[in-house]
Amino acid sequence: MEYRVLARKYRPVNFDDLIGQEVLVRTLSNAIKSNRIAHAFLLTGIRGIGKTTTARIIARALNCIGPDEKGGPTINPCGVCAHCKMIAEDRHVDVLEMDAASHTGVGDIRDLIDTVRYLPTSARYKIYIIDEVHMLSTNAFNALLKTLEEPPPHVKFIFATTESRKIPVTILSRCQRFDLKRIDSENLTRHLQNIAGKENVQAEEEALKLISIAAEGSVRDALSLLDQAIARGVEEGGELNVTTKAVRQMIGAADHSATFRLLEILLRGDVADAIADLEAQYTAGSDPLMLVQDALEIVHLVTRVKVAPLALTDISLSESDRTEAKKLADALSMPILTRLWQMLLKGVSEVKIAPSPLSALEMLLVRIAYSAQMPTPAEIIRNMPDSAAAQLQPQVNTEKKTPEPALRQVISSFEQAVGLFSENREMLLHTQLQSDVWLSSFQEGKIELKLSPELGRDFTAKVADCLTRWTGQPWKILVSQMAANPSLHEQEIARKEKDIKEVSAHPLVASALEQFPGAMVVGVKANI
Repeated sequence: MEYRVLARKYRPVNFDDLIGQEVLVRTLSNAIKSNRIAHAFLLTGIRGIGKTTTARIIARALNCIGPDEKGGPTINPCGVCAHCKMIAEDRHVDVLEMDAASHTGVGDIRDLIDTVRYLPTSARYKIYIIDEVHMLSTNAFNALLKTLEEPPPHVKFIFATTESRKIPVTILSRCQRFDLKRIDSENLTRHLQNIAGKENVQAEEEALKLISIAAEGSVRDALSLLDQAIARGVEEGGELNVTTKAVRQMIGAADHSATFRLLEILLRGDVADAIADLEAQYTAGSDPLMLVQDALEIVHLVTRVKVAPLALTDISLSESDRTEAKKLADALSMPILTRLWQMLLKGVSEVKIAPSPLSALEMLLVRIAYSAQMPTPAEIIRNMPDSAAAQLQPQVNTEKKTPEPALRQVISSFEQAVGLFSENREMLLHTQLQSDVWLSSFQEGKIELKLSPELGRDFTAKVADCLTRWTGQPWKILVSQMAANPSLHEQEIARKEKDIKEVSAHPLVASALEQFPGAMVVGVKANI
């Protein structure tokens, strides 16, 4: 028989087989039991987390009729009725799957919409599963909107995507959304152990942990790596064995014990030994980037142990990791750990973008080794002579000071007062004082103004408050019904018109205007 990869062979067929998605299972269970089934579902999550598989399970759950062919929608599809079998084998005429990555246009969606109005051929619901729905064009999404909002009662839509942020909000608001979360390494390791047992594979627990971490929460990625590890084991020893050493070489992961050893060498400041140890790990198959990331994880673990010793009780830690982490936590201070974290974190981006990742990692190790012997700022101050250290301490002056009075600024004209608003960046009040008020009278400390009806009730209070703060003396702004002067804006316009009139009357300018019919003076610039 043709070999089926583990990711296909152990694809979940019911909700009990889904791992780490308890929220989704509970919500759908309650919806089916209470007959509150949404007309559209959106499944989001990283690649290989089970979005398409979950969509097919939902299709079976909604269309299952039970072994006796009399059942209704159920959270536990029987798997033996005609509908369950045909959906599992991808040949049910009423469960239509479409890959939006290769059918992105509005024409594809219109063809789909044309079939929506027809009743299912044999199933309870006609179900449309659209994978990678974010790949649809804008026009395709718009064509889908009306049907998605008010579909016929016999139609259900199930969308799957890795990029929910690329889906228009008008689509998102019409769907019941489920975010399939990453599977934590502990649950994923147990899942791999279960599958390894079914496949009669002898797998070391540490090897499966490495696969789970490398998969980054993706079940499909983890099963693909396990498939590869099994094949590698067969090739090396002729038996179905998955060893930690083989997995490390396969994925380029650093050995935790080797990384602990490298960190200890660096913290001793021994550059030559650190470079030699790195070369040995690189020759053994360790990837420079994964080595830096592994060192970051170890520094994070040691820091957690330093501040919260209960971190050592984490069941995912090996006994060796506990011992080494406790030893480093006792030996290193928090300033050194935080400095080491920052240097490694910066080193990750350097190793990623460097033409030679190994060279970038070597330079990072050199920096860490030389900085390991550097004292912290607190240690520098402690080791300084008393007189020098005292100079670095903040000096507290206990003498009581008499508060200095605010400087009084003399304002002799309304124009000068308005200018303060521009200087202090109160531009709205400055514009209003120029255009929307007319001066009745001015004296220092008191201004009478006629106000435009558009100004707010608190206008005068704001102006008075600002002038009081800026000049160091109280001001009153009174409202008058009589305006003795034009507004400042009107005065500026009048000045410009006067200047233009005077310049236009000049003999030279008048002669020039005669030479160019239709020409006019539009402005006068002062000679600076």
